[in-house]
Amino acid sequence: MLNLLTIYIWLLTCAPGEELYEHYGHTALRVQDTEQHTDLCFNYGTFSFNTDNFYWKFVKGDTWYMLSVEPTLFFLEDYVEEKRPVYMQELNLTDTQKKQIADALMENYRPENCEYLYNFVEDNCSTRPFRLLKEVLGDSLKSTYKGHEGESFRKFIRRYTGEYTVIDALINMIFGARADKKMYGEDRLFLPEELMFYMQEVTLADGTKLIKKSDIAPFAIRKTRWWENCFLYIALFTVLMTLTSIYDRKRGKLSWGVDVTLGVVYALVLALTIFLTFFSIHPLVGFNWRLLVIPAIHLCTRLIYILR
Repeated sequence: MLNLLTIYIWLLTCAPGEELYEHYGHTALRVQDTEQHTDLCFNYGTFSFNTDNFYWKFVKGDTWYMLSVEPTLFFLEDYVEEKRPVYMQELNLTDTQKKQIADALMENYRPENCEYLYNFVEDNCSTRPFRLLKEVLGDSLKSTYKGHEGESFRKFIRRYTGEYTVIDALINMIFGARADKKMYGEDRLFLPEELMFYMQEVTLADGTKLIKKSDIAPFAIRKTRWWENCFLYIALFTVLMTLTSIYDRKRGKLSWGVDVTLGVVYALVLALTIFLTFFSIHPLVGFNWRLLVIPAIHLCTRLIYILR
């Protein structure tokens, strides 16, 4: 039988990493029992590249994640090796609440329950722990933290992808109108850093803070380096297309291979965007004017040849 006086539950928030899927950080729950000498980490962010047709399913949004459990020491080792800080917040819970959370985590870990359909902004490694805690704490789980209240999903996410990087530009090209919707309240909690600060400011019904003790800090967001700036590559593309058009004008012949190749690329990007908009379950994708930037530059530079 659990001695709940020796049980401690922590919210763990992991800083961003170098891989794209690590740019947003990570959230997990830690359950520590000092009497039984167990210290386990419950991680809703586990997935496998070995899944059949993984990349096709990823494009469709049909990506299944799972709850995994491992000793906290093992969980932390990877982050120490990658020099990624892990911030810890001990939750100030009653014995009943501790039991409810521990029981819910074990129930979620059952083979028939551990998998879930991942959704970046609605159901992920950050929203799952929050919803579990909300089920236990009910209406008392309210925070005074405003953070990025009122910002759009697009602007909020760009902070983590690196503003004006090539990845940022590509993501912005396939984000549709929904990405410009403003976030309020719990909309923001799909990102681990925002959840961490939100929980820090929760005051329970009896006036006590939800966070008993903590060691937290804002994420150190990596700055965009000059060679990563998308405008550099847009400028290079503009110069190359301008020089190509000047060369074609002087020789009186159009470089059809260049236009056909770029046309095929545009068609593939458009087809992908249409597929993501109508057939995938990715929540923020859709057509937007940013998709027309490169084709517009292409056309404008080709006017040098066309309007001779």
